[in-house]
Amino acid sequence: MTTKVFSIANQKGGVGKTTTAINLAYALAESGLKTVLIDMDPQGNATSALGLENKEGGSVYGPLCGEGTILEQVQSVQSHTNLFMVPSEMDLAAIEVELAQRDNYLLQLTGLLEPLKASDNYDVILIDCPPALGMLSMNSLVAADYLIITLQAEYMAMEGLSQILKVLDSLKASSINPNLELGGILMTLFDRRVNLAHQVVGEVRKHFDELVFRNNIPRSVRLSEAPSFGQSIFEYDPNCAGAYAYKYFTEEFIERFDLGS
Repeated sequence: MTTKVFSIANQKGGVGKTTTAINLAYALAESGLKTVLIDMDPQGNATSALGLENKEGGSVYGPLCGEGTILEQVQSVQSHTNLFMVPSEMDLAAIEVELAQRDNYLLQLTGLLEPLKASDNYDVILIDCPPALGMLSMNSLVAADYLIITLQAEYMAMEGLSQILKVLDSLKASSINPNLELGGILMTLFDRRVNLAHQVVGEVRKHFDELVFRNNIPRSVRLSEAPSFGQSIFEYDPNCAGAYAYKYFTEEFIERFDLGS
């Protein structure tokens, strides 16, 4: 199976992007897919959420600066034999300025991922993007086959959706990444008790139809607590509503992108 690359993005913070990245990565690994999660956010929340440390020299920063390869940065995640990670570090924040000064500045991550994909050691690469459309996020989108957007079920969150979709269209139109597709929109922080949440989900489904994943991710205290223990929701509380939601979402994800063996 050809390695597929997914960027999980939203320029707005607090919309379940990193929560989705870590739990999707774990669930894909649990299904038997060798999965690499690349933490491109200098804050390193995905890194700590899976029990790894934000160590200097451990991220994509070095390879982006021409020091070593991304293959050397891949670490095993002890909680699962099929799960791997390229952690983050604070130095990643500095690369934003450095990348802007280079030729082909949007293609830097694309080049780094080639040996990772060519190794045939991994089935899926997930990229957790920063909550901003800066150089790191743009490089992540250009390097991806599919964009996965996490969208909070509220009207304010919808305003940012058109912005990231415009970026997607411009990348395709400019031939920087003509093959980039909108893989899907995942509705997050869904509160079934609130009518507005249902209205927002209905509106998004009306405009994007089957691109919206069938499964919504609920607002959940347990989902919020799990990262502070360095665990996925499947380790922290496998029987909570959030764990079941991510389980069903992952099954849908595997089916949609034909990731089954």
